[in-house]
Amino acid sequence: MRAFTALVNPIAGGGSAAQRWQPLADLITAAGASVTVELTESQPHAVELAERAARRGDIVVAVGGDGLVRDVAQGVVSADGTLGIVPAGRGNDLARKLALPTDHAALAELLLNGPERRIDVIEAAGSVVLGNVYAGIDSLSAQIINDNRWLPAKLIYRLAPALALLRWKPPTYTVTVDGQTISAKAHTVIVANSGAYGHGLRIVPDAVVDDGLLDVMIVSAGPKRHVAAFMSQAKTGAHVNRPEIRILRGHEVAIDADRPVPVGADGDDLGALPCTIRVRPAALRILAP
Repeated sequence: MRAFTALVNPIAGGGSAAQRWQPLADLITAAGASVTVELTESQPHAVELAERAARRGDIVVAVGGDGLVRDVAQGVVSADGTLGIVPAGRGNDLARKLALPTDHAALAELLLNGPERRIDVIEAAGSVVLGNVYAGIDSLSAQIINDNRWLPAKLIYRLAPALALLRWKPPTYTVTVDGQTISAKAHTVIVANSGAYGHGLRIVPDAVVDDGLLDVMIVSAGPKRHVAAFMSQAKTGAHVNRPEIRILRGHEVAIDADRPVPVGADGDDLGALPCTIRVRPAALRILAP
């Protein structure tokens, strides 16, 4: 029988993560599994708790959004443990990409008896990232989202890109993918493992979490009025056919720009350019279909 340590982000989902976890905990303990629950206090605290639990052999369950999943994964990868996810945040994009069940019974069954699979992770700025690293209008948008956590998720995810666009001026990027260098004036550069973000956008739809590669999307600068159409098409992935889109694949990506640009990863801040991003193939064990 599996043993679990659930790491719960008390502010995820507007403070509802604990309520999301409790019915699952009841089902798991009723099946005879042992469950330990810890509330996370910060990013370093989440990483530390995850590593400690993984080293004692527990499956470490991240109960929160994509940011907590990333932090917990960092500790789990370090200890070569196994990660479980209970999506309880605003975006939950990785859970959606992995097609995790949403109802309590099916999710509890996955945790208790589901298969382990290995997926790739991104290494950037000393952090493990499961989803995507991005620098540009979307990283500015992520900063706006994080500064307005009191607003409903659907509202702020729609408002933030428009607010970011008002003050955005595209820089010239230098992007090197496995030794191939491209210089371009662009709105954003995205390095994708999952290719899903922004509360359901299929931003890099062909990205695969277990192919050992990074998918790099460069969105060349164009009229700002086209950004709204781009975002609308990104819901289905149709935007990849737009002329301003260029996609490359590789194992290591270096990004710089001719002015300061923030770098984001799975909804949080990673600092600013320059940044080097590498793939770590099959580095994470995770419970997923």
